[in-house]
Amino acid sequence: MDKIQINGGRKLEGEVAISGAKNAALPLIASAILVDGTCEFNNVPHLMDISSIRLLLEDLGAKCFFEDHVMTVDGSGINKIEAEYDLVRKMRASILVLGPLLARFGHAKVSLPGGCAIGARPVNMHLSGLAALGANIHIDQGYIEARAEKLTGSEIYFDIPTVTGTENLMMAAVLAKGQTVLRNAAREPEIICLADALNQMGADISGAGSAIIQIQGVDKLRPARITVIPDRIETGTFMVAAAATRGDVRINGCNPDHIGGVISKLKEAGVRIDTRADQIRVRGGDPVKSVDIQTLPYPGFPTDMQAQFMTLMCVAQGTSMIHESIFENRFIHANELMRMGADITLSKTNLAIVKGVPELQAAPVMASDLRASASLVIAGLMAKGTTVISRVYHMDRGYEAIEEKFSVLGADMVRIK
Repeated sequence: MDKIQINGGRKLEGEVAISGAKNAALPLIASAILVDGTCEFNNVPHLMDISSIRLLLEDLGAKCFFEDHVMTVDGSGINKIEAEYDLVRKMRASILVLGPLLARFGHAKVSLPGGCAIGARPVNMHLSGLAALGANIHIDQGYIEARAEKLTGSEIYFDIPTVTGTENLMMAAVLAKGQTVLRNAAREPEIICLADALNQMGADISGAGSAIIQIQGVDKLRPARITVIPDRIETGTFMVAAAATRGDVRINGCNPDHIGGVISKLKEAGVRIDTRADQIRVRGGDPVKSVDIQTLPYPGFPTDMQAQFMTLMCVAQGTSMIHESIFENRFIHANELMRMGADITLSKTNLAIVKGVPELQAAPVMASDLRASASLVIAGLMAKGTTVISRVYHMDRGYEAIEEKFSVLGADMVRIK
């Protein structure tokens, strides 16, 4: 397995370009199942998760072509409604094919996603929503099987906002008869991106980005050309890394409006931040001040930035309290940070108390999940000495060419095969 080696202690300086958002690209690619024709998706990042969903669609019978960040998907040849375990187990987002398959073909059989290191991610709200649209749901031998001659619009209420649940039911409802209303829907930018794309395909969706989404069903969708939005979590990761190394970094091709919670907390910590329409400049200098955070559904502070921000707080002046309210096991990275000299106390209530220390020390560490790997990269960039991070395949799921991008900014960071 590959490892990342970092010789820390260097300021990050220069410019970096942000890739397309993985969490936007995955549902967009899944939405191509709804179309009897070819859709084109631009600004698609080269990532393991993108390869996984491409393999899944090709197994269903779609023809996919991916070159230079452009993926075309021809769904006219789809002749299979079963998403098999060997493909679904590689990525939980594979559940996103359930709604489109059911809506277009009236029948879908999708393997239940496996476990997740950071906590439970049940799909019960996906299934109850599809049932409300008229689907007959049956679970047997690890597979979800859904059938419906024709889905019918309905009012659906989510107990808690769910991003993939909102996306799955949006895609199912676009071909349902009548109107569907999703209440307490997720409001993330990726939801808006999907709704805009479906509307370009001929859907009738309004309210995306709010807690209430209205979908008027249509008979069919048409091919479209879609652009994936910038990755707000990659943007936030480079922002925190610039602050942690006391550097001066311009982040290009991003959307500052999508990362307001992180900008606000970094400013509160004393980091200088300037924004333009598609650029953020981050300037560190004095040691940052400790600030408290609580992860919340969008537009609150994103759970996908909690690990990176905790790393910054490890060298802040004072004590910060970090409350993880989304996933119950998302402090696994804290033990690795403690190996590097961080002073972190974990409670049983998903609360981490982080006392700032003067500096972190290099050590061999192991990534446990995608965002934990990014936090350890930031720690390695700050620490004196050589840090080696193992199990970086987690990072390859969500960060495109991360070692090259950091190297352009002056980091001494290489991949070891």
